[in-house]
Amino acid sequence: MNPLGHLAENVPLQGRYDGLPGLLGGSTAIPYTTVNMTPEPPKDHIIWSLCCFLYSNPCCLGLAALIFSIKARDRKVAGDLEGAQHYGSTARCLNIWATVLVSILVLITIITAIIVLVQANKVIRDHSGYSPYDFNYRG
Repeated sequence: MNPLGHLAENVPLQGRYDGLPGLLGGSTAIPYTTVNMTPEPPKDHIIWSLCCFLYSNPCCLGLAALIFSIKARDRKVAGDLEGAQHYGSTARCLNIWATVLVSILVLITIITAIIVLVQANKVIRDHSGYSPYDFNYRG
């Protein structure tokens, strides 16, 4: 394509060049495009609220979280992003409280069950006269 001894950058373009195509008057100004990016819509936490409502609903916190999540989704659809963000953050707070309370209750239930089983085992062992640590037992 290019003559011998000439670099590709030094070879003139073939044809006529009047500036950038599409510009009036052969202007050399560079056009730019503006992209308006909308911020990420606020989260409504609807799935978390449904799980809290169905599986862990202490003091109706799961129900309240579900109601606020639905309100947040309605505000988001209506275009009120600030209202959606407010309702979404309230739903998130209620979901956190519901999850923490249920986790504490489950932990207390497990600890109580372990303590009751250990005490029941101890009482049964004391009243039966059998001890697994008694080496003189001849059964």
